[in-house]
Amino acid sequence: MALPARRILVSGHVQRVGFRWWVEQQAHALGLHGWCRNLRDGRVEVLVIGDPDAIQRLVEACRQGPPGAEVTSVEAEAAEDDGSRGFEQEASR
Repeated sequence: MALPARRILVSGHVQRVGFRWWVEQQAHALGLHGWCRNLRDGRVEVLVIGDPDAIQRLVEACRQGPPGAEVTSVEAEAAEDDGSRGFEQEASR
């Protein structure tokens, strides 16, 4: 059975500041599944799967990010559960 999912795109100074590691830690703490990766255009892409309230908490947390990040934009849209279980960082795309 597919779970609710969202695709999050985070813009700003979000690469080389531990953003993906931070997202992974936040997702684990919230019991979410999915992955995150750097995009060539400087954004971070996140696919997050699980409880809708926990997903929304992660979206809101991404607006702040970890120390050192400067988030200028967070876009979140409905996505499909890709079957990911656990949460991990993926290779850049």
